[in-house]
Amino acid sequence: MKIRDLTSANIDAAAALWHQAGLTRPWNSPERDAQRALDGDTSTVLGAFLEERLVGTVMVGHDGHRGWVYYLAVDDSMRGTGLGKRMMADAENWLRTNGVVKVQLMVRSDNDLVLGFYEHLGYEDANVQVRSKWLIQATS
Repeated sequence: MKIRDLTSANIDAAAALWHQAGLTRPWNSPERDAQRALDGDTSTVLGAFLEERLVGTVMVGHDGHRGWVYYLAVDDSMRGTGLGKRMMADAENWLRTNGVVKVQLMVRSDNDLVLGFYEHLGYEDANVQVRSKWLIQATS
């Protein structure tokens, strides 16, 4: 298994994996999210490849102050193998290499399975609320 930065050629496979994992929402284009991360100087999307098949992803980036992780996804056939843990370790290493000292992520509050996964990796509730405001109206 190889883990490397994705390229634009991998975006469709990543979006399909994100759909499979239930990470997408109708108002948010995963393809545009991936391309923005790949185009940015402070972000990337890491992919795990089993031979040539994309079986895991994690989007990682930083704002100069904090690191963020998005779109951690593991193909259904690879769940329970430790790949999610490995992807998170690679995302954390990417952030360390880029001088980031703290990583944050968002999990929907009703997603108990995923909350348990992150707790097992040492992530804790930061006792904060995330607020959002749309700056550009989303299009389907």
